[in-house]
Amino acid sequence: MMNKLLIAALLALPGTALAQTAPAPAPAPTAPAAAAKFTLDTPIQEIVADAQGKAAIDKNLPGLIGLPQYDMFKGLSLNQLKAYSDGKLTDEILAKTAADLAAIK
Repeated sequence: MMNKLLIAALLALPGTALAQTAPAPAPAPTAPAAAAKFTLDTPIQEIVADAQGKAAIDKNLPGLIGLPQYDMFKGLSLNQLKAYSDGKLTDEILAKTAADLAAIK
């Protein structure tokens, strides 16, 4: 008897209450933001090979590419070189350099 009442109650509900709605369509994929051409993890020699990259290095780290040891560390990234800089590559300098490098597309 209880089942009959439940069925009768369900049948009395408006059809829209029982209608299943289609799931919302997935949002259209958005184009990813253009990635920066260079980062602090890019080898220095790759950055310096680009005119804008070289300008960013010269601006923030004047004299770096003129050092006699350049051939020894040019394959390192700036993040890797920081460990060997005796504190000369500060977080502030690297942040400014990263910002300049990020602007290069």
